[in-house]
Amino acid sequence: MNNGTRSWILYASLLVLFWGVWGAFSSEPNSRYGYPNEMIYVIWAFTMLIPAYFAMRGNKFDRRPIAAMYGLIAGLTGAGGQLLLFRALADGPAYLIFPLVSLSPVITVLMATVLLRERITRLAVVGVVAALTSIVLLSIPSGGGDSDSHGPWLPLAVLICVAWGVQAFCMRKAALVGVNDATTFGWMTISGLLLVPVAVAVMGGFPSGAPWQAPALTAVTQVLNAVGALFLVMAFSRGKATVVAPVTNALAPVLTIVLSLAVYQTLPSVWAGIGIVLALAGSTLMVYSDEKSGESSVAPGAADGDVSPAMR
Repeated sequence: MNNGTRSWILYASLLVLFWGVWGAFSSEPNSRYGYPNEMIYVIWAFTMLIPAYFAMRGNKFDRRPIAAMYGLIAGLTGAGGQLLLFRALADGPAYLIFPLVSLSPVITVLMATVLLRERITRLAVVGVVAALTSIVLLSIPSGGGDSDSHGPWLPLAVLICVAWGVQAFCMRKAALVGVNDATTFGWMTISGLLLVPVAVAVMGGFPSGAPWQAPALTAVTQVLNAVGALFLVMAFSRGKATVVAPVTNALAPVLTIVLSLAVYQTLPSVWAGIGIVLALAGSTLMVYSDEKSGESSVAPGAADGDVSPAMR
């Protein structure tokens, strides 16, 4: 296995670990203490500063306009999509919204194939299809609902799907034009903070009466989310978007389900069980195909020597 392949697999694995654990406990502040989702966003935006600090150690902030452009687009589409998701969930059924939003890797794969000319083998295509199918299955909540299958939430869900697909593409594109990981993540952190006033306005002000455990638990879980986001940037800078996007989006929910099974003793649904099998099979096929092809796809300025020592 070449160094480039090892590199993206390492950071993708770390991402799956951090986001898998985060996913298992991310709903606790809201379900246990009724903490507003918008307040969770606010705390998440500030926790981004922690991995951003360590990422910038030993790295130079790229001040070129092209770095700012791709970094801000990646940040605003990611953070903006998160805020739109809260709005969509307030108006529509989660069992329809999440499967639709989870198709964002399709956007990334299409953009990478057409705009970046990334080549993908037939074996990898099978893996991509399996992974994308698993993402949808894993996103189906265990219970349905009586909500309408259409409404104001539908265009929001489509917009979120496109936004998150574009975000992943911009991460990869930034690396290909020589922007280092720390700079891209720095702009993403700035973007998240810029939308904090929007989140506060949607809440109608900061909530009162919440126990101290709510913000404390939120901070702990969202640090996992923030660090995982940094590993996502690092994975995209080293691996092909057509592989990284489906693999990471498929495997993180698998770990979340496994942890939920162990901690909450809840059995996955039949759809989730099928999704787990497809996620593991599809990801294995894509990793094997990428290794076999020998295409490392390491971006300029994103070699291992450019990684902050604190993040190795």
